[in-house]
Amino acid sequence: MVGETAWALYENRLRRVSAYIHDHLDEDLDMERLAEIACLSSYHWHRIYRAIYGETLAATVKRLRLHRAAGDIVRTELAVAEIAKRSGYPNLQSFNRIFKSVYGMPPARYRKEGSHTQFEPLISGKAKAMFDVSLKTIPPLELVGVPHTGSYMEIGKAFETLFGTLYARGLAKPDMRMIGVYLDDPDLVQPEKLRSVACVAVGEETTANAPLERRVVEGGDYAVLHHKGPYADMYKAYQWLYAQWLPASGQQIRDRVMFEEYLNNPREVAPTELRTDIYMPLA
Repeated sequence: MVGETAWALYENRLRRVSAYIHDHLDEDLDMERLAEIACLSSYHWHRIYRAIYGETLAATVKRLRLHRAAGDIVRTELAVAEIAKRSGYPNLQSFNRIFKSVYGMPPARYRKEGSHTQFEPLISGKAKAMFDVSLKTIPPLELVGVPHTGSYMEIGKAFETLFGTLYARGLAKPDMRMIGVYLDDPDLVQPEKLRSVACVAVGEETTANAPLERRVVEGGDYAVLHHKGPYADMYKAYQWLYAQWLPASGQQIRDRVMFEEYLNNPREVAPTELRTDIYMPLA
């Protein structure tokens, strides 16, 4: 009983800190404050966090703020100065410098020339480039995941909870496939009501006590778009897949959910090097 109580306490500490970071990105996230939320000294907590997640707390905050900033640059008309302020940078110059070091170009240029622009149609109605799409037949995927309600750009919060829980319960494995299941159309559903699930592929023997839940992705035929680049670009990739690839392919879509498989880790590679497979179910 003592072991179970200690296990739950440790897991809850991970969950509390992760949730606090995601919910307070607009604020000054003091590392001592995060240690207080974990109910541990900063000396120990920072080491525990890095051992579990593979990056420091400061690196997590920086990565999440830049991820959100890239989404704002691609999908909104917010001024870059406003995005910089929202991202916690004291001035536009420092934001420009940090953003360029991670995304390869300053934010204003990224808005005009970033990799997302490849998916935008020219006057001819076709995109600037063709993209790698293959046809695959896959078996059903057994998953465990953590549900998320809100913007798809914020599903990282559910992935943090998922991996913190898996590590705390001794269920994490280095070769687990990371899967995002998306249940709603963002063009039809308000961002705050969008439903998704952050998942990993597991065997049937894996238990799924709360906050984990079991889910199965149906097997069958899929079109798989192989995407390289920031997650902020994914919205444009979906538009291209539906508007250009599907009509030209002669394929028919099947009434099942789409999902994404993340082939590398945003903690380990630059956003421009992220690789994602987008799975569209086919009849």
